Amino acid sequence: MQDQLRLALIQSDLVWENPKANRKQFKEKIESIKGEVDVIVLPEMFTSAFTMNATAVAETMDGKTMAWLKEISKSTNAAIMGSLIIKENSNYFNRLVFVEPSGEVAYYNKRHTFTLAGEDKVFSKGNKKIIIDYKGWKICPQVCYDLRFPVWARNVEEYDVLIYVANWPKPRIYAWDTLLKARAIENMCYCIGVNRVGLDDKQNEYCGHTAIYDVLGSPLTPFKPNKEFIEVVSLERNHINYYRNKLNFLDDKDAFNLH
Repeated sequence: MQDQLRLALIQSDLVWENPKANRKQFKEKIESIKGEVDVIVLPEMFTSAFTMNATAVAETMDGKTMAWLKEISKSTNAAIMGSLIIKENSNYFNRLVFVEPSGEVAYYNKRHTFTLAGEDKVFSKGNKKIIIDYKGWKICPQVCYDLRFPVWARNVEEYDVLIYVANWPKPRIYAWDTLLKARAIENMCYCIGVNRVGLDDKQNEYCGHTAIYDVLGSPLTPFKPNKEFIEVVSLERNHINYYRNKLNFLDDKDAFNLH
């Protein structure tokens, strides 16, 4: 078990519906990271941008991008995570994958498909929340629109880190900022959001605001809007333990069953 968890958060523009070009640019970005990290976090649909044209870019779990992720993870000795479009049994999923250097893969299918963009008409939604235990840290991964639904993220598993990968557009960025902070406070965890920048082919603009909040909702890094960057940050287990033991807010949470 590690007392610290070191993450590299990559805020990037994305090439529309071009997995090969996106793999190339992320490889270059990852190679520029200074020092060792434990986890590398990429945005939502990092191979294609947020497209509903699933048939054009969908891959399988033994496709080129999964092989690429395993290669990157092994060469950097870091886990790597992000979402991409996966086809499985004639269904399409907006699937977040978490790939470890050992080659082990965990995945989470986005629960809340974005009806405003018609994502629910193209993609099957997930029905299982997952918790990843990596180097003694319990990580809860979720995807973009999931951020608006606090019951789905409720910390009943005593996880340490809640991570959202996203293509969250500029007009609603204040909601992104506010909800990330709220999820950190109510779950007494580190909450991380990794968003893209740039303009997609549908003329949607993205301004980033990749961020990390501590247990009390304090931001650990300043916003760096409208530009590509890599933020390397270390999480401290003592911070979580101290405030959970001192305040005990999670002990008073409501009990519920989710259907």
